[in-house]
Amino acid sequence: MTTPERPALDPDVSERPRPPAESTRVALLGAMFLMATSAVGPGFITQTTDFTMRLGAAFAFAIVASIVIDFAVQLNVWRVIGVSGLRAHELGNRVLPGVGYALAALVVLGGLVFNIGNTSGAGLGTDAMFGLDPRIGGAVSALIAIAVFLSKRAGVALDRIVVVLGAGMIAMTAYTAIVSRPPLGEALRNAVLPESIDFLAITTIVGGTVGGYITYAGAHRMLDTGITGPANVGRITSASVYGILVTGVMRALLFLAILGVTAGGVALAKDNPTASAFETALGTAGGVFFGVILWAASITSVIGAAYTSVSFLTKSETSRRRQNVLTVGFIAISAALFVLLGAAPVKLLIFAGAFNGLILPIGFTIVVWVAWMRRDLLGGYRYPLWLKVIALAVWLLTLYLGWMSLSELPGVWS
Repeated sequence: MTTPERPALDPDVSERPRPPAESTRVALLGAMFLMATSAVGPGFITQTTDFTMRLGAAFAFAIVASIVIDFAVQLNVWRVIGVSGLRAHELGNRVLPGVGYALAALVVLGGLVFNIGNTSGAGLGTDAMFGLDPRIGGAVSALIAIAVFLSKRAGVALDRIVVVLGAGMIAMTAYTAIVSRPPLGEALRNAVLPESIDFLAITTIVGGTVGGYITYAGAHRMLDTGITGPANVGRITSASVYGILVTGVMRALLFLAILGVTAGGVALAKDNPTASAFETALGTAGGVFFGVILWAASITSVIGAAYTSVSFLTKSETSRRRQNVLTVGFIAISAALFVLLGAAPVKLLIFAGAFNGLILPIGFTIVVWVAWMRRDLLGGYRYPLWLKVIALAVWLLTLYLGWMSLSELPGVWS
């Protein structure tokens, strides 16, 4: 008796063994928070403080713009990846052989460089909390991240740590925002009718919170839950929307916390303005709050960058054990480079940031092409026209952002 040929595409999720409902809910929650915490890393915290100091309440428009763009990008990324059941680079190679490998190379290179910066941020967080040497604190934080992937139930551990730390970041930042008493009316007015529009702020925030590995962190994690295929479009959409809302709340609260301090005319310290803002709002406890938030943002970004980068080095059928081993190695290399260098070289960070601007249009081109032209990769699913139109509009914007990033590359090494 001959064995039937295996279909080219994954079978509908309804034909697969279903994981327990409770574990599935936790995994989806983890996917949402993995996307959110990856988007709000130490780089975003620094950028938000800098732009709020310079633009004041007008920066609210950039925050809202980044959330709207994020919504359009992630809604399409989650749906295409979720319905197809394929990772972004696998889709890329199905669309045009070799494109997926190019996308993977960009994501992994950018993820490695940024993870040195994330480890550095974790070290600075432990310094603010305990006065620990940043190199020691960064190394210890990396070991904690490694322990997550060495645990017997690595997936569950990953989901729980990002949810707990993400919720803690929201709570502490919200408290700081309340205490700092930001001018909410002025911020709301500028969110719709800004006194000035800074396109550099918008492109920087979008590139730093939507580009690079961040684009795929939540969607790739969702694939591991087994929730894929046309039958699960509703759950995929709900998870992506909730994840975007969590991301938006975290961005808005951090902006309001800083705005409340700067609107009062306080001059923040130049060497560490974010810590200065928290200390101004909360006194001595503010330094600890800042340390906890920075550490939580950094270690979840370490986990998110490593997990997502490795997902581009493997295939859907790769064993979970092999993926975890590679992820541990990725974190270890990032930590070793941080300890040796003391911090990610500024020019490398800038270069990797420019790479992020290139990753978004390349990866999103694949998403748009599949949505419009490759129904076969979506298991016959008919993609909604309104969502295709939104994807096309945002794709044009990503091309502009990519061009701006490309124009910055020659000046990085000068």
